[in-house]
Amino acid sequence: MGPNAFGDFQSWILVLLGVGALGLKGYAFVDALRVPTQAFPAAGKWSKTIWLAILGVATLIEIALFPSPLFFVNLLGVVGAAVYLVDVRPAVRQYGGGRRGGNTHDGPYGPW
Repeated sequence: MGPNAFGDFQSWILVLLGVGALGLKGYAFVDALRVPTQAFPAAGKWSKTIWLAILGVATLIEIALFPSPLFFVNLLGVVGAAVYLVDVRPAVRQYGGGRRGGNTHDGPYGPW
Protein backbone atom coordinates (compact mmCIF):
# COMPACT_ATOMS: atom_id res chain seq x y z
CA MET A 1 0.00 0.00 0.00
CA GLY A 2 1.38 3.33 -1.03
CA PRO A 3 1.08 6.66 0.71
CA ASN A 4 -2.09 7.52 -1.23
CA ALA A 5 -3.92 4.25 -0.56
CA PHE A 6 -6.44 5.85 1.79
CA GLY A 7 -7.01 8.72 -0.66
CA ASP A 8 -7.54 6.25 -3.49
CA PHE A 9 -10.04 4.32 -1.36
CA GLN A 10 -11.96 7.52 -0.63
CA SER A 11 -11.96 8.40 -4.31
CA TRP A 12 -13.43 5.03 -5.22
CA ILE A 13 -16.12 5.39 -2.53
CA LEU A 14 -17.08 8.81 -3.92
CA VAL A 15 -17.25 7.42 -7.45
CA LEU A 16 -19.47 4.55 -6.29
CA LEU A 17 -21.73 6.97 -4.41
CA GLY A 18 -21.91 9.17 -7.49
CA VAL A 19 -22.81 6.26 -9.77
CA GLY A 20 -25.48 5.12 -7.31
CA ALA A 21 -26.96 8.60 -7.01
CA LEU A 22 -26.97 9.05 -10.78
CA GLY A 23 -28.65 5.67 -11.24
CA LEU A 24 -31.30 6.50 -8.64
CA LYS A 25 -32.07 9.91 -10.15
CA GLY A 26 -32.02 8.63 -13.73
CA TYR A 27 -34.33 5.73 -12.91
CA ALA A 28 -36.79 8.02 -11.12
CA PHE A 29 -36.75 10.47 -14.05
CA VAL A 30 -37.38 7.79 -16.68
CA ASP A 31 -40.12 6.25 -14.53
CA ALA A 32 -41.82 9.65 -14.18
CA LEU A 33 -41.68 10.07 -17.97
CA ARG A 34 -43.62 6.82 -18.42
CA VAL A 35 -46.47 7.72 -16.06
CA PRO A 36 -49.59 9.23 -17.66
CA THR A 37 -50.05 12.92 -16.87
CA GLN A 38 -53.52 12.46 -15.35
CA ALA A 39 -52.26 9.86 -12.85
CA PHE A 40 -50.48 12.49 -10.74
CA PRO A 41 -53.50 14.67 -9.83
CA ALA A 42 -55.67 11.56 -9.53
CA ALA A 43 -53.27 10.26 -6.86
CA GLY A 44 -53.24 13.65 -5.10
CA LYS A 45 -49.59 14.35 -5.96
CA TRP A 46 -47.79 17.27 -7.58
CA SER A 47 -48.14 17.46 -11.37
CA LYS A 48 -46.02 15.45 -13.76
CA THR A 49 -44.35 18.66 -14.95
CA ILE A 50 -43.16 19.52 -11.44
CA TRP A 51 -41.78 16.03 -10.83
CA LEU A 52 -40.04 15.94 -14.21
CA ALA A 53 -38.47 19.32 -13.45
CA ILE A 54 -37.27 18.22 -10.01
CA LEU A 55 -35.89 14.91 -11.22
CA GLY A 56 -34.47 16.29 -14.47
CA VAL A 57 -32.61 19.13 -12.75
CA ALA A 58 -31.37 16.74 -10.06
CA THR A 59 -30.04 14.36 -12.72
CA LEU A 60 -28.33 17.15 -14.67
CA ILE A 61 -26.72 18.54 -11.53
CA GLU A 62 -25.48 15.05 -10.63
CA ILE A 63 -23.90 14.75 -14.07
CA ALA A 64 -22.34 18.22 -13.86
CA LEU A 65 -20.97 17.73 -10.34
CA PHE A 66 -20.18 14.03 -10.67
CA PRO A 67 -16.92 13.93 -8.73
CA SER A 68 -18.68 15.36 -5.65
CA PRO A 69 -21.82 13.32 -4.84
CA LEU A 70 -21.84 14.60 -1.25
CA PHE A 71 -22.35 18.19 -2.39
CA PHE A 72 -25.46 19.65 -0.72
CA VAL A 73 -27.40 20.15 -3.97
CA ASN A 74 -26.69 16.56 -5.01
CA LEU A 75 -27.97 15.31 -1.67
CA LEU A 76 -31.18 17.30 -2.17
CA GLY A 77 -31.59 15.60 -5.54
CA VAL A 78 -31.18 12.17 -3.94
CA VAL A 79 -33.86 13.08 -1.41
CA GLY A 80 -36.18 14.23 -4.22
CA ALA A 81 -35.65 11.01 -6.18
CA ALA A 82 -36.18 8.92 -3.05
CA VAL A 83 -39.43 10.75 -2.24
CA TYR A 84 -40.63 10.13 -5.79
CA LEU A 85 -39.76 6.43 -5.70
CA VAL A 86 -41.09 5.75 -2.20
CA ASP A 87 -44.19 7.96 -2.10
CA VAL A 88 -45.26 9.18 -5.54
CA ARG A 89 -44.49 6.13 -7.67
CA PRO A 90 -46.65 3.68 -5.66
CA ALA A 91 -49.52 6.20 -5.60
CA VAL A 92 -49.54 6.86 -9.35
CA ARG A 93 -49.20 3.16 -10.19
CA GLN A 94 -52.65 2.63 -8.69
CA TYR A 95 -53.99 4.96 -11.40
CA GLY A 96 -52.28 3.31 -14.34
CA GLY A 97 -48.85 4.85 -13.96
CA GLY A 98 -45.67 2.99 -14.84
CA ARG A 99 -45.12 -0.28 -16.62
CA ARG A 100 -47.27 -2.56 -14.47
CA GLY A 101 -49.99 -0.15 -13.41
CA GLY A 102 -53.58 -0.24 -14.54
CA ASN A 103 -55.47 -3.10 -16.10
CA THR A 104 -53.26 -6.08 -16.94
CA HIS A 105 -55.50 -6.85 -19.93
CA ASP A 106 -54.93 -3.60 -21.79
CA GLY A 107 -54.63 -3.85 -25.54
CA PRO A 108 -53.67 -1.15 -28.01
CA TYR A 109 -57.27 0.18 -28.03
CA GLY A 110 -58.19 -0.33 -24.38
CA PRO A 111 -59.10 -3.22 -22.09
CA TRP A 112 -60.20 -6.56 -23.49
